[in-house]
Amino acid sequence: MKAIEKAKAWAQNNYFSEESRKEIQQLLDKNDTEELIDRFYKSMEFGTGGIRGVIGAGENRMNYYNVRKATQALATVLNKTFDKSKVAIGYDSRNFSLEFAKETASVLAANDIEVFIYDKINPVALLSYSVRHHKAQAGVVITASHNPPEYNGYKVYWDDGAQVIPPHDQNIINAYNEIYDYSTIKIMDFEIAEQKGLVHWVGEEVENEYYKRIKTKTIRPELCKKRGTELCLVYTPIHGTGLIPCTTALKNIGLTNFHLVEEQTSPDGNFPTVKSPNPENPEALKMAVDLMREKGADIAFGTDPDDDRIGLAIPQKDKIVYLSGNQIGTLMLHYIITGLKEQNRMPEHPYFVKTIVTTRLQDKIANHFGVRVENTLTGFKWICGKVREIEQNDSKWEFLFGTEESFGYLNHDWVRDKDGCAPIALLAEMALYYKTKGMDMASALDKIYEEFGFHHEDLLNLHYFGKEGSEKIQRIMHMFREKRPERFAGDKITAVEDYQSGLLTSVQTGKTKTMNVPKSNVLGFHFESGNLLYCRPSGTEPKIKFYTMIKETEGLLDDMKRKAHEKSHALIDFIKAEADKA
Repeated sequence: MKAIEKAKAWAQNNYFSEESRKEIQQLLDKNDTEELIDRFYKSMEFGTGGIRGVIGAGENRMNYYNVRKATQALATVLNKTFDKSKVAIGYDSRNFSLEFAKETASVLAANDIEVFIYDKINPVALLSYSVRHHKAQAGVVITASHNPPEYNGYKVYWDDGAQVIPPHDQNIINAYNEIYDYSTIKIMDFEIAEQKGLVHWVGEEVENEYYKRIKTKTIRPELCKKRGTELCLVYTPIHGTGLIPCTTALKNIGLTNFHLVEEQTSPDGNFPTVKSPNPENPEALKMAVDLMREKGADIAFGTDPDDDRIGLAIPQKDKIVYLSGNQIGTLMLHYIITGLKEQNRMPEHPYFVKTIVTTRLQDKIANHFGVRVENTLTGFKWICGKVREIEQNDSKWEFLFGTEESFGYLNHDWVRDKDGCAPIALLAEMALYYKTKGMDMASALDKIYEEFGFHHEDLLNLHYFGKEGSEKIQRIMHMFREKRPERFAGDKITAVEDYQSGLLTSVQTGKTKTMNVPKSNVLGFHFESGNLLYCRPSGTEPKIKFYTMIKETEGLLDDMKRKAHEKSHALIDFIKAEADKA
């Protein structure tokens, strides 16, 4: 059935609400073919972790019906896998998050699955903690993370509190794809599910238990107690879930000298003060930076709506420095390792996990201090999957830290996803420590560069929307996989990692080596210079990502920085030109 015919069928189907049918009928009346095609040219896809998209009526939109469909698929797999299941549910401040969470609970209850749902908005980390606390078989969080206001999403977690991974993700995808008729989905009225004891509201007792645990991960607790008020910081949750968790984490370790961006403290799914609630972007931190200047504060922090990403800004002379996710993760890793070593608290068998697109400077630091390094595919689901694997197979190893370049960090193992609560306390502690040494984080980072060499990473996002955009992304990946040039910006390729085939190929000899990693549509290029490039389509957004990794180890730091930036710009210009040809 073609898109317009599907739209007409939706508008006439009494299964859907009057509001939903009216929304589609108005598009039909306006003859808005482009919008109708985008809403109906395909069904919303269940990716490896869940669904995410623009809120609205239609098969390719985030709505009650696709939430029901995703939940029925999860319930089907749970009931085939376990004798009896429990599911933890969390949700953030986005539009319809609570409504979608209750819809999720209603479908699970209809499938005889017990539900534990938070009684207020909470970060992703607390959903993961709830899964583990309640010994649940799965978890669901309603969030679209840092996407613009028109988005929402649905992420699935498994019984260890980490995002679902093979084979369970594929089992859920298969079950989801087998649902063709929304009316076949089981659903129970939410209030009836409560009365039957299938739905339980989760309150502060679980949250407080989590806060107590993360307090123990302070590296220098005495410094925080004695001199904590010397650090002045600014924090904004950007209308999301982070206010109570992050300020609680700061207060618990003695860092009480903070100012809040009051205009951004109230939860609001429209995020009225920012274009996009993404703390990776300087514009999202503008109000925090303005307040930092006004108060003469040492540092400003911001977290995204589900509080699993942290961005920060530092005043330095007459400018504001915004550190990248790679730089923040590098500082945290170095601080954890050196702090534990200084206090003779380093575990006998420490290990650290990062992704393949995260800076290789972190590998250098960990190797220098004798910390085992594990590299995974992009995404915290793979980082935490590796933690589970090591925990099950070789429990003598102790987890220190996990990080990815996209501003995600985890400095404890009580949750199994990136966390904005405990890491913000650690970052503030680190800022205090360096302040007592007469430094800020940027100057501390320069000290690391001077010791280990300058590493510069860039991320190029090329956006392509709709059906045509999806096809364009496929053509770009095909070109870089099958028809790539021998040199990129003058730098010769020496080896290619293809995570789809699972092979590492030497360009010179043609010899291949099997990589023991899950299959994924990712390409990595090694260059003669020692620099690296990775590319992959986004799993949640209509774009393709290119990660450049440039290193310079010779000369003065300023010269190394200049050379690395020049090489990075040249490589990015080359990639753009090649992508245009596809």
